[in-house]
Amino acid sequence: MSATFLRAAIAALALSALASVAAAEETVNFVSLDGHTNLTAHLSRPEGDAPRPALVMMHGCSGLLDGRGRIFAIYRAWARALVVQGYVALVVDSATPRGFGQTCSAGPDRITMSRERPRDAYAALQFLQAQPFVRGDRIGLMGWSQGGGIVLLSISDKSAARPQNLAQDFKAAVAFYPGACSERLQSKPFTSVEREGWTTQIPLLALMGEADTWTLFPPCEAFLAAAKARGNPIELKSYPSAVHAFDAPNLSRRELPQYRTGDGPIPVEATDRDARLNAFVRVLEFLKSRLESN
Repeated sequence: MSATFLRAAIAALALSALASVAAAEETVNFVSLDGHTNLTAHLSRPEGDAPRPALVMMHGCSGLLDGRGRIFAIYRAWARALVVQGYVALVVDSATPRGFGQTCSAGPDRITMSRERPRDAYAALQFLQAQPFVRGDRIGLMGWSQGGGIVLLSISDKSAARPQNLAQDFKAAVAFYPGACSERLQSKPFTSVEREGWTTQIPLLALMGEADTWTLFPPCEAFLAAAKARGNPIELKSYPSAVHAFDAPNLSRRELPQYRTGDGPIPVEATDRDARLNAFVRVLEFLKSRLESN
């Protein structure tokens, strides 16, 4: 990791907190590849019309918007940091257009999101590829928690959502503490795989907290390690003391017993400042190598 890039990444992280970052921002709509959901997405990009690499961003099970109708701070911060680095950022709202609030609790809404959101991701890819200010062959996919699981489902070689006539697929993928991080949840009915053998040709960077009590690290590590051993292009970065949502800005530690599964541990969220800084640097360096190199 070069000192020059490290300084640039730190500067991007600092600038992402500023509301005055120079960018064109707008709300856009397009239809999911489920064929009927009119998705809302928030597009941010650097000024000017020169074609640039882009990222599709997929939110977690809490949805994209807070109680005041604002995009959660974690997604705003990442979108701004990406724009500072010269990327187009498209944050997709999969919940509100379906009439859903949180889908963290077990139930039909969560099943619907797992089944349909990969089609949202590919609809977003095609939307960006139609824009003159986007390099259609340099688009990445990012997701957090449930959205990280959607990343895994989407980039699978046997993804049920990938259009057959797709000219250019995602060039890279980033998954933060991904849900659905197991062979069972990466097989039918969400993909065409019966069981065992999840594979992808798309380079993946996964970032997790080893102290995460919501998306547990050991089973996900084992799943990704097995996939990497089969030759999949996977990088895994873990942080020993970090919990869920460690990359959120200024998130005080909070327990979420309402989302506890059975007798499992109580989910906990909190910012880990050191892990957050390292994650910004690693993600931006990964994207630079995958989306900007020839």
